[in-house]
Amino acid sequence: MGSEEEKMQLHFSPSMRSITISSSSNGFVDLMKIKVAARHISYRTLFHTILILAFLLPFVFILTAVVTLEGVNKCSSFDCLGRRLGPKLLGRGDNSGQRLVKDFYKVLNQVSTEEIPDGLKLPESFSQLVSEMRNKKYSTKEFALIMKGMMERSEREIRESKFAELMNKHFAASSIPKGIHCLSLRLTDEYSSNAHARRQLPSPELLPMLSNNSYYHFIVSTDNILAASVVVTSAVQSFLKPEKIVFHVITDKKTYAGMHSWFALNPVSKAIVEVKGVHQFDWLTRENVPVLEAVENHNSIRNYYHGNHIAGANLSEITPRIFASKLQARSPKSSQRLQFKSVEDLVRDFLFPNLDKVVFLDDDIVVQRDLSPLWEIDLGGKVNGAVETCKGDDEWVMSKRFRNYFNFSHPLIAKNLNPDECAWAYGMNIFDLRAWRRTNIRSTYHAWLKENLKSNLTMWKLGTLPPALIAFKGHVRAIDPHWHMLGLGYQNNTKIENVQKAAVIHYNGQSKPWLQIGFEHLRPFWSKYVNYSNEFISNCHILE
Repeated sequence: MGSEEEKMQLHFSPSMRSITISSSSNGFVDLMKIKVAARHISYRTLFHTILILAFLLPFVFILTAVVTLEGVNKCSSFDCLGRRLGPKLLGRGDNSGQRLVKDFYKVLNQVSTEEIPDGLKLPESFSQLVSEMRNKKYSTKEFALIMKGMMERSEREIRESKFAELMNKHFAASSIPKGIHCLSLRLTDEYSSNAHARRQLPSPELLPMLSNNSYYHFIVSTDNILAASVVVTSAVQSFLKPEKIVFHVITDKKTYAGMHSWFALNPVSKAIVEVKGVHQFDWLTRENVPVLEAVENHNSIRNYYHGNHIAGANLSEITPRIFASKLQARSPKSSQRLQFKSVEDLVRDFLFPNLDKVVFLDDDIVVQRDLSPLWEIDLGGKVNGAVETCKGDDEWVMSKRFRNYFNFSHPLIAKNLNPDECAWAYGMNIFDLRAWRRTNIRSTYHAWLKENLKSNLTMWKLGTLPPALIAFKGHVRAIDPHWHMLGLGYQNNTKIENVQKAAVIHYNGQSKPWLQIGFEHLRPFWSKYVNYSNEFISNCHILE
């Protein structure tokens, strides 16, 4: 079947007096010569004739191929071919080919509802399948079952490899790169041995500026020294008046010495930087921040963030996209960020009682524009100025509503929230602290955290944003999306032109720019603010 080839050629004589049709098959050549009458043929008639032939010849070729593939009678002449094709062209041929296709569809529909037999041995490759077809006489049903089994096996293997890829990426994102760990250790050692690394930040004469509302105050909570340096450096280089910037960097106890050393030994030109460790706040107690005790002691929290991420997960009923979201939320970093945010929601009462407006920045952002106009935005009495994440061209990044974060089968969630309500982004937010002090956001935040703990984390399982979405409900003012572009940590196809236009770009997601799994085409927007000539960075071989 398919071993013989037929070729047809159409030749016009130079004088256009004759047309020769040749057909070759298995080395035999048939000729058909048609003489054209000597009368004058107009070019228009000739053109229409050629046009009609050009339209009909493809159908003739297809029908010829069908005849050849059917292989019932081997035609080697145009006479035979005409007898075979004539009825088909006139619509009077038998429909055995159509019946064959219909029968095959019927078998496929039947097999689609059947299970693959346990004892059915599937070929390991397509070439093996072809080889077995030559040696064995498969029925149509047997062939269909084999094809179904091979396809199901391939789909299963692809799915398993995708989940394995997501798990490996999760572990890579949760780990601390060797270079960044080295940087923290070296700077911590420098703090203990170098008096300059321990100098007061900021210098005494600048202390009044820490509560001066004529300055632009930023708050960054992080334990990543390199990331903090990029945030500060990018903001200073992007501001029109960097001498009016004040950075309040909040870190944990283990990172405090190294973080302080970095900014003491590498002062940022003109800007003011303050470094504080959470252990230095005497008001940071379980009474003021009740969620801290819950985070430290609740077994569900410990198992959720540090347990087996595969156990209990039915991978056959979950998509890779949802699985990736769950892994990101279950990163141990999320537990730490939960504690940082518990600190952040107290700044209005304890740390910055005299400030009117502040901008909170995540440590995985880069500032590309002057952000001073943020302080001029009228929030209309609202507390939080943020970019909404339910509107935009990017269907993956900008399609988040409450239904994406909360379990609406839980009665408390269904009663208090609207699944269609638009979510907003955390990572670059302007807060009106005067308006915040008149609300119960803090108590609402902690109350919902406790409810989720009591419900064994069944109200939401997507990290630290959901309780903030509830606490700030009714207190958010949407700001222009150009202020804050998201998704650079999980959206590989992010458009470079959009990145260049954004005021702040956010590498939210697993592919952080300081990790090897970061996207190479997006990393330069972050790495250009890293001082690779710095002694500590070069000695630790950051991103080499």
